[in-house]
Amino acid sequence: MKQTSDTRKPYAGFSRGLIIALDVGTTFSGVSYALLEPGEVPKFHGVTRFPGQEHVAGNSKIPSIMYYDKHGTVMAAGAEADDASIISKAEDEEWIKTELFKLRLRPKAMKLKMNGMRLSPLPRHKTPVDVFGDFLAYLFRCTKNFIIDTHANGQTLWRHVEHSIELILSHPNGWEGAQQTKMRRAAVYGGLIPDTDEGRARIRFVTEGEASLHACVQNGLAADVLSNPSRHGFLVADAGGGTLDISSYAVRGTDPLVIEEVAPPDCIFAGSVFVSRRAREFLEEKLRGTRYGTPDSIDHITKRFDETTKRLFRDKKDMQFIPFGSPLDKDNTVGIRGGQLKLEGTEVAQFFEPSVQAAVTSIKAQVDASQGMIKSVWLVGGFAASPWLFSQLQERLAPLNITVSRPDSQTSKAVADGALGFYCDHHVSARMSKFMYGVEYLREYDPNDPDHLVRRDRLCELPSGPRLLPDAFDCILARCVKVKESTVFTRKYCTELTNLSTLSVFEVEIWCYRGGDAIPQWILRQAEDYSTLCVVRADLSPLSGSAEPKHGKNGKTYWTIVFSVEIHFGLTEFKARIKWNDNVRNFTVM
Repeated sequence: MKQTSDTRKPYAGFSRGLIIALDVGTTFSGVSYALLEPGEVPKFHGVTRFPGQEHVAGNSKIPSIMYYDKHGTVMAAGAEADDASIISKAEDEEWIKTELFKLRLRPKAMKLKMNGMRLSPLPRHKTPVDVFGDFLAYLFRCTKNFIIDTHANGQTLWRHVEHSIELILSHPNGWEGAQQTKMRRAAVYGGLIPDTDEGRARIRFVTEGEASLHACVQNGLAADVLSNPSRHGFLVADAGGGTLDISSYAVRGTDPLVIEEVAPPDCIFAGSVFVSRRAREFLEEKLRGTRYGTPDSIDHITKRFDETTKRLFRDKKDMQFIPFGSPLDKDNTVGIRGGQLKLEGTEVAQFFEPSVQAAVTSIKAQVDASQGMIKSVWLVGGFAASPWLFSQLQERLAPLNITVSRPDSQTSKAVADGALGFYCDHHVSARMSKFMYGVEYLREYDPNDPDHLVRRDRLCELPSGPRLLPDAFDCILARCVKVKESTVFTRKYCTELTNLSTLSVFEVEIWCYRGGDAIPQWILRQAEDYSTLCVVRADLSPLSGSAEPKHGKNGKTYWTIVFSVEIHFGLTEFKARIKWNDNVRNFTVM
């Protein structure tokens, strides 16, 4: 099978354009972009030169780190923030180091186990959205400079496209509408787009799992799977710094390539940063009471573990060493000799074990959800480079007759490149619903129902007479349902108003239920399984002219308003709207 770049269609637009994919990772970030020329096939480029990395040719990733001064001004970011002179200056001037800030955007439903450790504090008067926006601004500025410096007539090119640049932001599979809204606000804060409807429309979102799928297709990974559609599916495991994003797919057509999700995607906090956190916890205990047990020493040794031992570890039978000091560093009581700390291979394996086990459990759940279709796993992302993670997944999934492979090309670039593939090639035509979605409605009161009796103190009465209970759940989309991108889910509702002026600020809440496959009867607002996905607002005042007044049982005048809620669930970004109709029957009271 040809690589996608060979089969990609020419750009059909009428004017030159630019798309930029920004991959803000938990520990490392990168950028890819494509210039769109009318009639030409888009070519993908990576930003391979960042400040502080000039000496490293072709490096496309930078650390997701920033330093702020006490006034909240960014003083250094990315590779520069890792420079020894910057670190020294930061210490002298008491700058605030900000890292792992992406994890602060996580949904409340995703619990973060830090093994007793906490995320570093944010600078004063800065929110997680502000910090994310500052880093987006930095990446965008670096991309602008790179394009201007590397392309012929770069300055003129940039001026021509800068007000119409389309941005693709990738995020973990577990992020939802609320996180996308925060990321869009961060882009406004960072000055990437104006705070207008047109500006906000220039941002698109893609999950890291789906972006990784497109990267695998682009790189020709497992071309035999893609060129021979069968009942067999495949799984993309994007192992990054913070999350492990797992997505399952099956090929439905080859010309053009059409792929569908076959199980709801998963997202777990099992990335490489948690291996490092467990290593640090172990080192604190092991070196306590020695001159190497100070916080600064532990920081340094953990950093060296990250850079060497963690990346190279492949066999728990072998002794492992963390090179951190000079040949004069020695303390035989804790295994330090010649500037190296000696560890048992089994000890290092334990740092990895919770992440490996979580990955295997999630993959097995995906295999079950796909009814056994999954026969191969593609491992991508920065953490995929770990020989131990790779070999353990191979070993533990072999009994299920599942093969595990990883691309030869740079897997750390997968998300940014794949996000461009998502924009240009758009192979995925259907996605599986992760949770259950619906709205609140008013259920008619049944005095013989015990469930109703316990809620009778919340009874309300409509002007037309019926006695109703609030917080009833109307399921619009069940969990684990395949949804085509073009599918629109519609529900008709009606409400009774005694004042038409409220039509100008009409709102409908879309609820998300995470508690399983059984449809709940009621919305339990304080329970963790329930959350507001979004609030759809509309001005329905145009209906006031056609609404006919009626008289209730107490003689009070009221109006019946009929409308529909339309929801697009099959896209990478949730979309909903309120639609009104005049003469509609078969509705639910709201």
